[in-house]
Amino acid sequence: MSSGVHHPERIDAPLVRAAFVLVLGTFMATLDATIVAVGVSTLAAEFDATPVEVQWVSTGYLLAVVAAVPASGWLVDRFGGRRVWIAAVLCFVGASLLCALAWSLTSLVAFRVLQGLAGGLLPPTGQAVLARLAGPARIGRVISIVAVVPLLSPVLGPLAGGAILGVAPWPWLFWVNLPIGIGAAVAALLLVPRGDAPARGTAFDLRGALLLSPGLALLVLGLTEVERTGGALPGVPMSLAGAAMLVLFVVHGLRTRGTPLIDPRLFARSPFGPAALALVILGLSVFGATFLLPLYLQTGRGLDAWETGLLLAPQGLGALLGSVLVSRLVDRVTPRRLVLTGIGMVALGTVVFTQLHRDPSDALVTASLLVRGAGGALIGAPVMALVYRTMAKEMIPRAASALNLLSTVGGSVGTALVAVILQSRLAALGDGDGGAALAFGQTFWWVLGFCLLALAGASRLPAVSPARPGSGPAR
Repeated sequence: MSSGVHHPERIDAPLVRAAFVLVLGTFMATLDATIVAVGVSTLAAEFDATPVEVQWVSTGYLLAVVAAVPASGWLVDRFGGRRVWIAAVLCFVGASLLCALAWSLTSLVAFRVLQGLAGGLLPPTGQAVLARLAGPARIGRVISIVAVVPLLSPVLGPLAGGAILGVAPWPWLFWVNLPIGIGAAVAALLLVPRGDAPARGTAFDLRGALLLSPGLALLVLGLTEVERTGGALPGVPMSLAGAAMLVLFVVHGLRTRGTPLIDPRLFARSPFGPAALALVILGLSVFGATFLLPLYLQTGRGLDAWETGLLLAPQGLGALLGSVLVSRLVDRVTPRRLVLTGIGMVALGTVVFTQLHRDPSDALVTASLLVRGAGGALIGAPVMALVYRTMAKEMIPRAASALNLLSTVGGSVGTALVAVILQSRLAALGDGDGGAALAFGQTFWWVLGFCLLALAGASRLPAVSPARPGSGPAR
């Protein structure tokens, strides 16, 4: 090898096949978080329920995902990544079957919780398996495939849901998961290597699980209730109780002699700490906007779900283009430069939405969404690749669990937070055409502020060169 020239290890066909299978399961789970959103009115009519009651079909799924993610690292250590991933896919398929057969709204919500518990395990488990299969030299390019999935799901979910409900009854929102999930499980048995033997001696952190997962669920649910009730009981006490449980979890994690569910000390290490901060704040921005835009287009502009999905499609196209670009640059350009560029693009694409009261043209909205989508794709893959490269092999499942937890919590808290802000602005400005547009625009200023905070967090990422074959962890 000539001096100063880096020839990365080739991504061979077996790794590509394994990555495709693992991405398929992750896509199924993340898509299901949004595909049901367009069916609120249909489900309300079917079960003779109010839209607020039907929202528990989505809220229950989200809370279950938040509760499940922290346990993924221990499960991978204990039983092996491929085995856990396949079991989660099959449980997701079983829960989807139950959802399609639900006889009441209560039963549907209960089965959605089961679906969320299984779906929450798929992204972190899949990333842990991929990180181990790829190794430090290939992880950047491989993870760029995985990281684009959460960016596409909020765009494709409403489109897919609208298309299904246009030709079939509501159970098909769940029937569609069965062939995909069964195919993914069979393909994983055939195409995904077994990997390392599980570390069976690791004890489960029960006390940590009883603090972390319920604490996160209470925090998210409390913020959701604050938005729904306008600050009345029980939202605020629930949020405070959830925050207190998270504080107690951190204290427990620092004091325990065993292996905590997620080690708080990880966040004091570079590059994990700055990467975690960037992911959380970025989740506030990206998923907050993902909540606001469809709501504005449907309530402010009067578009239906299909028209809204089509107008949001450029964001998905931008994410695809960005993922192609980042796969070519992730082994050549320092992660900090890529992440800062991506956050800057997300911020730039957000500016136009602060001016909704000026009724921006569809062309300007399309261009902004394209930029936002491409920018988002430049962030996740470099951050995750940097962390996985610098982690010891045995720490990868715990790191994957922590990163996905932060992304999930950032997205769910961001959604709840901007919903609270939007409600307060609508109450102050009125919900007429002019007032609603101004309220949405003012809420987007907060989203833009989150982007600026993410820039500050990402600027602390170490300026390390991408890992080379045979090199140790970057410092």
